[in-house]
Amino acid sequence: MALKPEPTAPFHSAQYALRVLETIARHAGGVTDVQIARETGLPAVHLAPMLLMLRREGYVLQVADGAYAIGDSLVLLGSGADRQQALSDKLQDTLDQLRDSVGAAVYISRYVDGEVRITQFADSPRTPKVHEWVDFRSAAHASAVGKCLLTQLDLDGRRDHLSRHKIARLTSKTIVNERILFFKLDAQPATVPVLDLQEYAVGTVCAAVPITAGNAVGCLALSMPVEHAHRLREAAEVLNRKAAPLLLSLTL
Repeated sequence: MALKPEPTAPFHSAQYALRVLETIARHAGGVTDVQIARETGLPAVHLAPMLLMLRREGYVLQVADGAYAIGDSLVLLGSGADRQQALSDKLQDTLDQLRDSVGAAVYISRYVDGEVRITQFADSPRTPKVHEWVDFRSAAHASAVGKCLLTQLDLDGRRDHLSRHKIARLTSKTIVNERILFFKLDAQPATVPVLDLQEYAVGTVCAAVPITAGNAVGCLALSMPVEHAHRLREAAEVLNRKAAPLLLSLTL
């Protein structure tokens, strides 16, 4: 349906954008700006900046020969498998960028059905992920990921977890006293990254910050070889700043 531009009525901008998105969605293989203008009746002087805005926000993307196709942000407004895959891909892109900005492997972890789960991560040859020499589910008392998740549980939740996953000495730095562990968890400021200074594995240091939505318990974490420990706190601060935008992408 063609629209007659009415620049004096600002709310029509949203209507124009919807017509543009509908047109692009009808052409699975992509559609040119000329065809979009023809089908919507929107003049080039209005269409060009609108397409630029939609590209910037991720609602459309340019493919072969400059044609336009739907982008991830538009797919995320849908439902079902396509939305889940688009969300996963968008999150992976975000993690890849975060990995490069902090110079360390990064992880998303959640506490699901009483277990610690790494749900997604980004590493590279230059930023290798930590060697899981002990199952992360059994090492919540020692890892930054695990301790960050435990800080978000109440006392009964922590005791329940440790009743199923007994505290064990993984390195000489591992806290093996439950009372001391709980004291440190209670004293951990919510806005300060949780650190693991070779408590889980010799030769690796880690940091984690909480990312929570509603009743969900999760965290964003990084790991790096101990020879890069001098960068840990700075990297952890970047991680902390990036946690809120990442949470937003998780809850779209």
